[in-house]
Order: sequence, then C-alpha cells, then structure tokens
Amino acid sequence: MNWFTKQSRFKKPLIAVTLVTAGALALSGCAGGGAGAGADESSAAVAITKVGVAMPTQTSERWIADGDAVKSQLEEAGFTVDLQFANDDIPTQTQQIDSMITSGAQLLIIASIDGTALTSQLQAAADAGIKVIAYDRLIRNSENVDFYVSFDNFKVGVAQGTSLLNGLGLVDATGAKAADAPSGPLNIELFAGSADDNNATFFFDGAMSVLQPYIDDGTLVVKSGQTKFDVVATLRWQQEIAQKRMEDLITSTYGGGSTPLAGVLAPYDGISRGIITALQSAGYGDTIADGLPIVTGQDAEIASVKLINDGVQFSTIFKDTRTLASQAVTATKDFAAGNTPEANNTTDYDNGVKVVPSFLLPVVTITKDNIQSELVDSGYWTAAEVAAGVAS
Repeated sequence: MNWFTKQSRFKKPLIAVTLVTAGALALSGCAGGGAGAGADESSAAVAITKVGVAMPTQTSERWIADGDAVKSQLEEAGFTVDLQFANDDIPTQTQQIDSMITSGAQLLIIASIDGTALTSQLQAAADAGIKVIAYDRLIRNSENVDFYVSFDNFKVGVAQGTSLLNGLGLVDATGAKAADAPSGPLNIELFAGSADDNNATFFFDGAMSVLQPYIDDGTLVVKSGQTKFDVVATLRWQQEIAQKRMEDLITSTYGGGSTPLAGVLAPYDGISRGIITALQSAGYGDTIADGLPIVTGQDAEIASVKLINDGVQFSTIFKDTRTLASQAVTATKDFAAGNTPEANNTTDYDNGVKVVPSFLLPVVTITKDNIQSELVDSGYWTAAEVAAGVAS
C-alpha cells in the first residue's frame, strides 16, 4: 500500500451532507460573512456535485498527502472528485484546470504553482458560475477567488525564526530570552521559498520579524550579506537548487567549511535536506552534537522527521494536512448549500485585486522532544515510520 493511501493519516469524523439537486440551490455571490448566511438570490443556480482539485506536484510528499486528504474527504461527503497533479509545470496546471471546467466541475480547489498564472482560467470559471477556493497558496491578481484556506503563514515564519533562535541557544522554546544565551556573533544564512508562491513572502517576513533584532544588534551575522527575499528565494522550493546555493555559500563565504556557521533558516524540509547535505559534505559534522549547524524546516516530511529524531535537522513546522483538507471540504459544503463559508481573517490576504476572505489554521513546531506527542500519538506518522524515515 502506498503511504499516501494510508487511512489513519486522513481519518476525520464523518459529517453528513445533503447534496444539492440540480438547480435547487444558488451559490452565494458574497465575499464575506459567516457560515449559514443566506444564498444570494441574484447568483446563478449551480448545483455542486463535482469538484475539481488541482495540486501542484507529486514530487513533495506533502502535496500528495494534501491531494489524497482532500479527495477522500470530499468523496466521504458525497462529491465526485477530479484530482490532478501538475508536476510543477505551469502550462500543465492551466490545461488541467481548463479541462476541469469544460468537463463539468462546479467548484474548483486550487493549490497553484504560480499564483499569478491563472487569471484566464479563473475568469472562465467565474463566467461559468464556478466557485474557486485557493488552497494553501493564495491565487493573485484575480477578483475571481472566492475563498482561501491555509495556515497562518506569517506565524509559520515566526515559528521558523523562533526555532532557529532556540536551536542557537538564544531563546527557549516559547521565544523567551535564554538565561545563558551566547553573546555572539553567530554566523547564519537565510533561505526562502519560491518567489512565485505568495506564502513564501509571509514565511520569510515572519521569520525576519524575530531574527532582525538579533541581526541589528550584532548577535547574528549573515556573513554572505544575502538578506533580501529575491536573493535568497529558492525556485519551486527545489532541494537541488538549495543544495547548490549552500555549496556556493560555503565556498565563497565560509572558506570551504573552515569558517564557523551556526545556523541556517530553511523554510521547507526538502530545502533543509539539500542544505544539510551540503553542510555535511563540507565537513561541518554529521549531527548537531558534533557541530552540524542548526537547520529549520517545514511540513514534517517523514525523511526530515527522522533527521530530527536522529539529531541532524533541528526542527520542522507541522501543518496538519488533514485539518486543512477538512476546512476546504467545509467551505465546499457551505458553497453547495448556497452559503458563504466562515472566514476568520478578512484583512490580511490581499491578492492584488481584492482581499480574499480566509480561514487560517494553527501550526506546531516539531523538535525531537515532541515528535511522539504531536506526530505519532496523533496518527500522522507511526514510530516505525519515524525510525525508518520512510512512510509505509
């Protein structure tokens, strides 16, 4: 059985849903308000029975998990689902969404590859009366984004920055200054996510909000001088690109590995593993205990969870895809009932044309100390998977 079909990872309480018969209910045309709001009588009557789900890639286990969780929970709720992965290719994703529209999808859930590349597809969806839910990545430059489900992405960055400080001994796990904090200077380097992913800027800004004071007072030093988002961004979040940049930094700035490097801000576990490979190859040590710099991460991918358990990677940010999928399904059912989904943020996610009503979920910082309580006890990974670094 493939790991992403494992039922324990995606089990959620079944919530009864009555599917709409054709023409029975009208979709809401509103962009705000809470669950249970009345249907907009002026909008076209569109029954939602078929949902198109567009995911960016199958090269990241995180997105496989998201796709499977959304599909399984929608099907449990009675919807027909067309799930497509685009392998990080923008033309492929646009063609897949075009096909979903022409083949009769009545609602789209889209995790975009490039948040600026879907304007024509979203206009076609709007013209057909199809609602669009942006999934985890905000779709930009279009008024035809009806709802956004994600995690609190600025807080994700804050958690990553705080975790780096924690690993360096500057703060405790809560972010409070450590009594025995080193005075520095400590050399660090910064990595960010893909510039075409709206979330990447939130992650980076959140991290810098807690790191910048330590840079300003000289406790932390970015020895390369590379601190701007567009310089430290990693195209498509690719591990290989991150590894090559880290290798170049080691050569150009750290004497091939002879100059101390205390830590690296990494926004995603694949990027983290590329950075760690470069650091280990340069002789910085195999584990944190023998000198490997502190490296952060995100997504609790099983390979990185093993590295954390083994004392190699310091941390990751756990974004439970099961709860995000549930929120997308909840919003889908609200639209199907002619209601406006409940938003808990209506101010922060401006896509360049409109502020998209959003529902944001919390995240958890994972270190070696809480792998058992947060990941194993919750059924996300098993102890055997953590030990092996491979999903069963």
